[in-house]
Amino acid sequence: MIKILLVYPYFIDKRLNEEDVSAIPMGLYYVGAMLRANGYAVDILNGHNLGRTPQRIYPVLVDKQPDVVGFSILHANRWGGIDIARMAKKANPNVTVVFGGVGATFLWEHFLTHFPEIDYVVRGEGEHSFLELIRFLEKKSAKAPTHIDGLAFRKQDKPYKTRDREPLSDLDSLPMPADHFDFQHISLTRGCPEGCTFCGSPAFWKRRVRFHSAGYFVTQIVRLREKGVRFFFVSDDTFTLKRELVIDICRRIISHRIDIEWAAISRVDCVDDAMLGWMRRAGCTQISFGVESGSRELRDRYRKRISQAAICHAFDLTVRYGIMARAYFIYGGPGESDKSIDESLKLLRRIRPLASIFYILDLFPGTVLYEDYKQRSGATDDIWLDRVEDMLYFETDATLSKAAVLAFGRRLREGYLSLLPEFAGQIELVEDPEMYPLHADFLSRLALTFSHGDYATNPLVEDNLATAVMLFKRSLHYHPNHRAFWGLGLVYQHLQRFDESLAILQQGIQHHSASPELRMALANSLMRLNRCPEARQCLEAIPDHPRAAEQLIRCCRILGDRKGEQIWIGRLKNLQCS
Repeated sequence: MIKILLVYPYFIDKRLNEEDVSAIPMGLYYVGAMLRANGYAVDILNGHNLGRTPQRIYPVLVDKQPDVVGFSILHANRWGGIDIARMAKKANPNVTVVFGGVGATFLWEHFLTHFPEIDYVVRGEGEHSFLELIRFLEKKSAKAPTHIDGLAFRKQDKPYKTRDREPLSDLDSLPMPADHFDFQHISLTRGCPEGCTFCGSPAFWKRRVRFHSAGYFVTQIVRLREKGVRFFFVSDDTFTLKRELVIDICRRIISHRIDIEWAAISRVDCVDDAMLGWMRRAGCTQISFGVESGSRELRDRYRKRISQAAICHAFDLTVRYGIMARAYFIYGGPGESDKSIDESLKLLRRIRPLASIFYILDLFPGTVLYEDYKQRSGATDDIWLDRVEDMLYFETDATLSKAAVLAFGRRLREGYLSLLPEFAGQIELVEDPEMYPLHADFLSRLALTFSHGDYATNPLVEDNLATAVMLFKRSLHYHPNHRAFWGLGLVYQHLQRFDESLAILQQGIQHHSASPELRMALANSLMRLNRCPEARQCLEAIPDHPRAAEQLIRCCRILGDRKGEQIWIGRLKNLQCS
């Protein structure tokens, strides 16, 4: 039986946040599921973080001895794919190397022209094309697979592509990846109807959108939840395109009592009150919106067909339902100036996003901006022979300099982060008693970002602890939220306000008596106040928790109880071994 290894290769540039590139693309899981459902042995290797230690990959290739290695190429990871392909050929000269994904689709001719280690490229949607290629390879035919749609290879030593494959009409006919793999990123749709000039989706999906049914989507969630996955990233370009479908999904999640949380991506003109209410009740905690710029002129250049009124309405509405509204902004694009940055900062002050990401504009194959660059410069795809991940737009525009663009980014980030505490204090939530527990959850979650998360250590975020205290208290105004009691107690400890810490943690234990986190935090405050007997009594209520046992050992030492200390040392060893 032919053995197949699917690889998500590494990126050559180090990321500030590895989470941006750590998740295997959903397409690789769908291809893997299609192969397994048809009886093939398939492994998936997530190599996103192996770029600094590529020597770890070669032994895997030697050990697994795959007959076919397929790569998911986004574009920025193409050199990782080429490197690993060369290793695969070294480990087994007879191995077949297949590139697929968005990056391979747009650069198929480039890859086949310059990189002999690449044997085939799957263009576009890959499940059936890859399966048919595997079946062809099994036959060991001397003919070229010209009958397989959506493929590219060398014919008479020149790059050759077959017909484009027709998009699959019924997404539910695909084998369910959750039956074969564990993952957190899920998708309801394929495609996007919009035509943003910086995005490859219009060319890849032809601005056509196809949907899974609510039943397929929710069943996949259920199967992953049964495997222990509790948080999901819904990675569709625009999850909320079909209002009734989204509401149907949310109703099913609620009626089946599926205990999950999830984040999604949407457009500001594709959300409304009813939908957001259902999404929040079904576990949605964050929605990301592409705003791109506060300048209408720049949004028009990006073909981002959204109005300022729609942007403001969507952010106000999303936060009202206790969902984190996150904004994506692009800077350093055509026409960027101090004036347009001022407009973006003004819009940020108006929409008050509680999270925001600012990207320098990149040029990628398959986008309108990339094609425009090639036309005005005379460049070809051979620019990607340089060992680089991407090309920043300002590098192609004489009216922009690196120093100016970096200054734009600093202004946006510093301006935004300095306003965050103000934004947190201006949150308005819908007055609906049924939503109060969810409001408490939202506020306590946000508070933790100021007390222990990303905003806690950022020097540009002032008054972070005061903001956290305000949010924790407001959370408890809505509902006796466990996270709020715990987080507020810890902040008071950090501020050495131990009496207040004791009071709030004791109040929390009245509502959540079995909570080890609250009891251990309370014991810590008691010990700081030299009240070790009370701390010991508090901890003995949770004797099976290793960290509680560690605190009990400390209590016994302070109290001079050598016998008790030895008892808890023994118990801790048993807990660590079990």
